[in-house]
Amino acid sequence: MIAAILAGNRELYHNLIEPYELSVYRMAMSFVKDETEAEDVAQDAFLKAFRNLANFRGQSKFSTWLISITLNEARRRLRRQSTVRMESLDDFTEEGGKVSPALLRDWSEIPSEALERREVRALLQRAIEELPPIYREVVVLRDIEELSVEEAAGVLTISISSVKVRLHRARIMLQKALAPKLKLAIPKKRRWLAWY
Repeated sequence: MIAAILAGNRELYHNLIEPYELSVYRMAMSFVKDETEAEDVAQDAFLKAFRNLANFRGQSKFSTWLISITLNEARRRLRRQSTVRMESLDDFTEEGGKVSPALLRDWSEIPSEALERREVRALLQRAIEELPPIYREVVVLRDIEELSVEEAAGVLTISISSVKVRLHRARIMLQKALAPKLKLAIPKKRRWLAWY
């Protein structure tokens, strides 16, 4: 397919990237933490991949190469944001107060178990976001995107042993951060589950 795209059949590019759209968006979102920014990062990554498709050598999977481009785009965007901090005018009302749209949900329909899972997921997401970038990157690649150790090493351009060490340290950090919070989040009658 890549050879056909490079030969001029550009319409095939969408077919090539379609299976990876969600992974690329999730990777971007895990770093920039804003839906619009994540969409922009994903779009930039897809464009950069298209422009550099001739440079893809096939030494790794296409998905690994694409995730690597996405990670670099997210890093670039974060660096740019840290140097120029701007606030959107859309975030403020005329009176100067913040605007937060109401969520239109029927909370009475949400079962308690689904709510608990959502709370635990939110705790885990916050804990991952608070990790230092070198540890957050490896957790996202290995545990969320489910890349192999070798693929993660390729994306991060580090050794396989470095991936293993960073992942081990990241998991210890997550365990320390989450253990006290999860004991509070699990009802007393089901606390024994926390030991498994």
